[in-house]
Amino acid sequence: AVKQLWGDGDHLAEINDMMSEQRAIGGEKAKGVWDLLRDRAVRWQLITLLLVVSCIQLVGANVVYSYAYSIFTKAGIPPAQTHYVSLGIGTTEILSTVLCGFLIERAGRKTLLWKNYTVMALALGLLTVTLSLQDSFFWVPYCSVALVFIFIMSFGIGPGGVVCPFITEIFIQSYRPAAYVFNGVINWIQLFILGLVFPFIV
Repeated sequence: AVKQLWGDGDHLAEINDMMSEQRAIGGEKAKGVWDLLRDRAVRWQLITLLLVVSCIQLVGANVVYSYAYSIFTKAGIPPAQTHYVSLGIGTTEILSTVLCGFLIERAGRKTLLWKNYTVMALALGLLTVTLSLQDSFFWVPYCSVALVFIFIMSFGIGPGGVVCPFITEIFIQSYRPAAYVFNGVINWIQLFILGLVFPFIV
């Protein structure tokens, strides 16, 4: 099964890790969300997961997606053609997430997170400037479109791609199902709150 997933090669170290984890949990049953919240042994993993999920929500990706249509129309893209550009954004995110899969082991998770958070912050800062200068020069709206693509690509290579396998790496097998449930619930609650609050902030 390992060879089928990862191809030919020496995977003895990974298999040994799996076997040692299996021995460590000793046939323990999967824990529930309540067990996850009460167990002090996984408290730091839970806090780390909460912080990472919160950063994903507050990083600005939802805002960029919300305003992408108006950015594209102001750039002179006809409304009938904006769905192609939106398709381009989706394709960019998919490709950058796949690229993250190749880079994650070479560059490391921390490097991918911090470097791409930096690029995203710069892209958002420049996007703020280009949106305020939208009518000053004819080329400024095109810069806004390019910055949206840069932001989405950085999001896919960094936080978007790194967080997916994160739960598997910081929780042992018996806690993973509960951690995935916790991750999903927190993610959707924060998205709901952000959706309610953001129009008032604007």
